[in-house]
Amino acid sequence: MEPVRRIQSKAVPLNRADVDTDQIIPAKYLKLVQRSGFGRFLFDSWRKDESFVLNDPAYAGAQVLIAGPNFGCGSSREHAPWALQDYGFKAIIAPSFADIFRNNCAKIGLLLVQLPKDEVDILMQAAEQRPETQVIVDLEAQSVSLAGQEWSMRFEIDPFVKHCLVNGLDDIGLTLQHEAEIAAFEARRPDFFPAAPA
Repeated sequence: MEPVRRIQSKAVPLNRADVDTDQIIPAKYLKLVQRSGFGRFLFDSWRKDESFVLNDPAYAGAQVLIAGPNFGCGSSREHAPWALQDYGFKAIIAPSFADIFRNNCAKIGLLLVQLPKDEVDILMQAAEQRPETQVIVDLEAQSVSLAGQEWSMRFEIDPFVKHCLVNGLDDIGLTLQHEAEIAAFEARRPDFFPAAPA
């Protein structure tokens, strides 16, 4: 997992509330057996509308998504964070997120930033009016700001999640931090115990 520390990018304003995981990645695309390749199906139904924000070339390459309240509600499918990350998003800013979606994002290194709705509205308006606006998400400082402007807002994040994101640690990485202890334990394991799988 790549470390997440500071993201500076254009932001896509998705001014919709209660965006559920089926809207993020429709169920018909969940047949892929690998974690990559879902980005091309992100918001598939909405992208059929030419006026949908992701179809606007002004937002091409944006790594930040700004959304309305209760983003990621619905089913617990891990494919929704996979699709967002595969598309190129590194951070999502919203007033609130569904709990399971939040946990799934943390597991893959997709940063979720929760801010009060009036502050999200400021970011949303800035991105809508000037697509070239650069949003800066600084995880180490726990702040969001607009490049060249005085506006800045601090956000809270679980310390353990922050530690994992800043250090690029997924569940396997966390386990491998104890590789020496695991090896020492295995070396002491009596021969009559089953061997660890190779």
